[in-house]
Amino acid sequence: MSTPLRLGVAGLGTVGASVIEIIKRQENALAARCGRAVRVVAVCARDRKRDRGVDLSAYRWFDDPVAMARDAEVDCLVELMGGADGPAKAAVDAALAAGKHVVTANKAMLASHGMAQARAAEDAGVALAFEASSAGGIPVVKTLREALAGNTVTQIAGILNGTCNYILTRMELEGLTFADCLKDAQALGYAEADPTFDVEGFDTAHKLALLTALAFGTEIDADAIHVEGISKITPLDLKMADELGYRIKLLGVAERTAGGIEQRVSPTMVPKSSAIAQVMGVTNAVSIDADAVRQLTLVGPGAGGGPTASAVVSDIADVARGITGAPFGLPVNRLEKPTRAPMQRHEGGYYIRLAVLDRPGAAAGIATRMAESDISLESIVQKRSELAARQDPKGRSGQPVPVVLITYATTEAAIRAAIDKIMADGHIAEAPQVIRIERD
Repeated sequence: MSTPLRLGVAGLGTVGASVIEIIKRQENALAARCGRAVRVVAVCARDRKRDRGVDLSAYRWFDDPVAMARDAEVDCLVELMGGADGPAKAAVDAALAAGKHVVTANKAMLASHGMAQARAAEDAGVALAFEASSAGGIPVVKTLREALAGNTVTQIAGILNGTCNYILTRMELEGLTFADCLKDAQALGYAEADPTFDVEGFDTAHKLALLTALAFGTEIDADAIHVEGISKITPLDLKMADELGYRIKLLGVAERTAGGIEQRVSPTMVPKSSAIAQVMGVTNAVSIDADAVRQLTLVGPGAGGGPTASAVVSDIADVARGITGAPFGLPVNRLEKPTRAPMQRHEGGYYIRLAVLDRPGAAAGIATRMAESDISLESIVQKRSELAARQDPKGRSGQPVPVVLITYATTEAAIRAAIDKIMADGHIAEAPQVIRIERD
C-alpha cells in the first residue's frame, strides 16, 4: 500500500481543530477514496495549553511554522493561520521551496502573493490548493477550475461574506440599525472585535480577486477592485428597496467587458425574485454566467469550522490522490495580463439617497446637476420626517431631509461626477448613499 500523506497543520483555531477532527473521523473513508492513508503528524500554534476540543497529544508540536514546513516528516503543509504576510506567508514559501504540498484557506495571502506562490508550486511540481479561501464550504474553486473547463465565463457574482449577509438580513427583517446588528454579530462570533475587514468589503474583495483569476484565466489583480462596504446602509435604504421589490446584498462581481475585466464589491439591490436574493443569514452564494451552462448558482455555508474544514479536507484528499495541476487552472506564464475596464454603463440604474438641506432651490439644483451628467431620473421620493413636518408644517426647516433618486441606466462615472458637483454646491449635509440596481 502507498505511504501515508503526512500533514503538518499550522493554526489550530476553529477551522484547524475541525480539520483534525474530520481527518480522525473519516480516516478509513479517506484512505479508501484516496488510495493512501491521510495522517496529521505535526501541529503548530501559539498556545499549547489551550483546549481545542480535540486530542493533540499524538502529534509533534512546533512553535515555528517555518520549521514545521521544512521538516522532513511533513509532506503537506496545511496553513490555517491567516494574514497576508508574516508567519503564514513565510511558512507557505518555505514549504514550496522545500518541495512540499500546501493547502491553505488564506485569501488575503493569495490575493497579494498568489501568482508568485503558484509559480513556485508549478516549478516544484507540488500542489497549492485553496478551495476554502473563497466561499467556505461551497466548492466554487473546483467548479471554476475543473467542472466548467468547457465553458467561457462572462460574469461571476456572489455573496462572499457571511457577516455582511447576516447584518443586512437582520436589518431588513427586524428594522435594526447597522450598529445594533454589528453588536449582535460580534456577540455571536460572526464578526471580529475589529470588523472593518468584513463590513467594509475587503474580505469579499480578496475572495473576488481569486475567483476572477480562475474564471477568466487572468493574473490576480486585487488592486483593480472597486470596494465599498455596508457600514453606511440604513433602515431607510432597506425599506425603500423593499418597496421597489428588491433586497440589498453586498456582492462581489467580476465581468468580462469589451474594455477588459471589471471588478467591484458594493451593496447592490437585487430583485426579490432572483436566486441570490433568497440567500439570507450567514449563508453565501456564487452565481456564474457561462456560455454552455448559462447560469449556475451555488449556495451553502460560507464560514464556520465545519464547512471551511470540509473544503480544506477536500484539497487534502486531492493531494493524497496525486492531483497537482496548475493552481489557477492554467500555468502562471499562460495567464493573461488583465486589462482594467472602466465602470461600464449599468443597465439597471442606481438608487441614490441624499440628505438634502430643506431650503429653496436645493431640489432644482440637484436635478440640474444630474441633467448636466446626462442622467435621467425615473423617480424622486422625499421622505420628510414627521417631526420636521410638525415643527415646520408650511415652510422650509433648513434641516437635512432624505431624498431618494432612482435613475435610468447610466455610468458609474456619470453618477460620481454629478454627486461631486452636488456636494460642492452645498445642497446636501453628508456623503450620499449610492447603490446599484440589478434588474431581472
